[in-house]
Amino acid sequence: MAEQIPITPGIVTWARERAGLSLEQAAQEFRRIDEWERGASFPTYSQLEKLSDTFKLPIAVFFFPAPPKVPPIQETFRTLPDAEFAQLPSRIRLLLRKAKALQLNLSEMTQGRNPAGRLITRDLEFAATVAIDEMAATVRNYLGISLEQQTGWASDDLALKEWRRVLLDAGIFVFKDAFKVEDYSGFCLYDSEFPVIYVNNTSAKTRQIFTLFHELAHLLFHTSGVDTLSDAYIPRLRDDARRIEVLCNRFAAQFLVPEGALGAALAGREASEQVAYELAARFHVSRESIFRRFLDRGLIDNEQYEEAAARWARQRQAGGAGGDYYWTKLSYLGREYVALALRQFHQNRIDETQLAEYLDTKPKNVGSLEEYFERGNV
Repeated sequence: MAEQIPITPGIVTWARERAGLSLEQAAQEFRRIDEWERGASFPTYSQLEKLSDTFKLPIAVFFFPAPPKVPPIQETFRTLPDAEFAQLPSRIRLLLRKAKALQLNLSEMTQGRNPAGRLITRDLEFAATVAIDEMAATVRNYLGISLEQQTGWASDDLALKEWRRVLLDAGIFVFKDAFKVEDYSGFCLYDSEFPVIYVNNTSAKTRQIFTLFHELAHLLFHTSGVDTLSDAYIPRLRDDARRIEVLCNRFAAQFLVPEGALGAALAGREASEQVAYELAARFHVSRESIFRRFLDRGLIDNEQYEEAAARWARQRQAGGAGGDYYWTKLSYLGREYVALALRQFHQNRIDETQLAEYLDTKPKNVGSLEEYFERGNV
């Protein structure tokens, strides 16, 4: 029988509750977790590794005499009431903790200073009363990408990669993962030095692009946020929070397809599904977003929009990095983040175990992950 490792029972309870899991839910992964929380037995080292991976905590934390004082993640979600935050699925809460860990890793790896030459959330500031067209124009000018450049990208996949690069140059790290929760497209965590955006990799590329700019708006308003396919929760928000959430949606739409550009592209053309498809391909956005703009302009009625949107949703198949584990890992973390971690390792500032924690993998995978990294771009 494998040796049991005596950890602090209260830490197991704290980690589980922090993850938003009931004892019954956690028992589906850890059959004896009730015993561990009572101190009646302890996990083996392999089980402890799984606890660490599942709850996104360093193994050392489970030996602390008491739970560490970690500020709740929801403190930065100014627009999301505690009641709404409490209803987030456990998978999303896990990813939030994972994003927070990556944010802390960035601070450790860079001595607390964002490696970008500038930081958009520090350089630009907007009030909730801002005119969206002015905000979108200001941000586009800051990022330095013209509409002609955007429409010149050869594919939605290339557009997504380019926008990710552009945001990194502006000081915002973008991470990806398979959310495994259908209604959630992404979220962001605000921080004065290391704001991050997290995107659902199984969403369509165009939806991921929209999410980038919805979350960028949240960060520019200095708040964390969540992007969902459904806006049903927005009416339940407080006045200021509701306004910001609506502004984030409007900003993403206006930034990616400015009103003037849409009007020029529509001149003399019928507001049809075929035209929506053509414009979506030109601007690298979804057909639904273009059709929604048609609805807002009164060019189609709500029944036409709802029918088309529902039909397109049925046709859409989830994508994802899939395939090879190492390429997927590099895609999710991004080459720039991986490069920072590898640099720390090769400068002898961290050991292989710490490198594995930074790269969210097991120590045995580190060598192969570095080989893939050296083989070229993701």
